[in-house]
Amino acid sequence: MIYIKSKEEIEVIRMGGKILARILRTLKEAVRPGVDTADLEKIMLSMVKEAGGRPAFKDYPMGGGIFFPSAICASINDEVVHGAAIPGRILKEGDIIDLDIGMEWPVKTALRKELGLPVNSHSPAGGFYTDMCTTVAVGRISGEAQKLLTITKECLDASIKKVRPGARINDIGGTVQKIAEGAGFGVVRDLVGHGVGYLAHEDPEVYHFLINEKSSANLELKTGMVICIEPMINAGTAEVKVADDGFTILSADNSLSAHFEHTIAVTEDGYDILTLE
Repeated sequence: MIYIKSKEEIEVIRMGGKILARILRTLKEAVRPGVDTADLEKIMLSMVKEAGGRPAFKDYPMGGGIFFPSAICASINDEVVHGAAIPGRILKEGDIIDLDIGMEWPVKTALRKELGLPVNSHSPAGGFYTDMCTTVAVGRISGEAQKLLTITKECLDASIKKVRPGARINDIGGTVQKIAEGAGFGVVRDLVGHGVGYLAHEDPEVYHFLINEKSSANLELKTGMVICIEPMINAGTAEVKVADDGFTILSADNSLSAHFEHTIAVTEDGYDILTLE
């Protein structure tokens, strides 16, 4: 089911998104050679708690009885998504790391009452969800890695500009595919963007590549939809594989992978990025 959010609900999502963006900036600034991802996790948990939120990904059910162990999806080098921040791993010069974070906010009844905010009836805690990520260079990185980061960010920025009422999912996916494949990179097809707000992951699926134009999945965007656009781009093949832990997704050829994401509202006259400070 695709949920249409009210203007009041979108404003709460924006408030949470601003907090999440500040947390992500703090994490990004903490990345350097020698840093332990477990220390990044501690920063995340502390800042989310202080803000009155709840990490969206920690203990998230991955299927098969597996629950994601950390609040940050910390995916390093050939890890496309779902790399765990704990147990900790030491970042090395030349690495790239995708910091993917989500939060439900606010989860305390007193804070909602104080701010006069609506309650999300779809969640027991009553807060609204935001989701965002960036891929960060650890010290000095290779030319190939820098190109991958630049192109993936360009894919996100250009595809966001396609969002408006009446646009279709293929307007987003076609934009990402053209830019990424034009640079010689692979667009991951096994993982897609999604709706967000009432839940951490909702309909619709947001494809970062062209699908059959006549498919029902190539749906029309409508005012009030809130979606996550999150191109995942590999330096080599578009194919992926699952690591032995059962949840980390890797590029099939072990090439570098990058990932950028924002939470976006479809507005009457275009789009609004809700995960900006």
